[in-house]
Amino acid sequence: MEIHNLYPGSWGSNCYLLTANGHAALVDPSANADTIVNALKRVDAKLDYILLTHGHFDHTISVDTLRDATGAPLCIHANDAPMLADAHKSCFYHCFQKELSHRPADRLLEDGEVLDLGGETIRVIHTPGHSPGGLCYLCNDDFLITGDTLFANCHGRCDLWGSNRNAMRDSLISLKALRQDLPIYPGHEYSTTLEDALDSIIYL
Repeated sequence: MEIHNLYPGSWGSNCYLLTANGHAALVDPSANADTIVNALKRVDAKLDYILLTHGHFDHTISVDTLRDATGAPLCIHANDAPMLADAHKSCFYHCFQKELSHRPADRLLEDGEVLDLGGETIRVIHTPGHSPGGLCYLCNDDFLITGDTLFANCHGRCDLWGSNRNAMRDSLISLKALRQDLPIYPGHEYSTTLEDALDSIIYL
């Protein structure tokens, strides 16, 4: 499985395209739909899933236009699904004092669920803390997409709707059970290894 960062400079949120044997998954559509569709054409892949690591607006900007353009289902954890239709919960209103609403998710993901992508696997890991339905995606046991659960040198903030510092701590401890040399691809900034990222968190 290959990973391509379509980072558009939109709120500093990374947008990852995963490809395997002519199939693709898009993680956190912060890039505009045209950017993503053009990337799909370049790699000659069919979009099977739109995967959200969580429901904050800076990771969901083009979910509806991308669904319209590709027909791919939008997938999110049930605990974050209400954020799609609520600008206060998604933090959009706090930034812009405007409403923003997306259509409901097409599929609700559960912890431990395994998605097939062109014969390769994406395992869903529920990591609440930054948001109640935060998810990480373990791709073929080769790399881990961590969203806003874990960055290269810190974890996601825990002062937003549905955030919980104790849940964040438990989620980060659970990630220590994974292979520590895994490359991680976070929701913001740059990649590193899981070990180095976790070592940067003092209370762990």
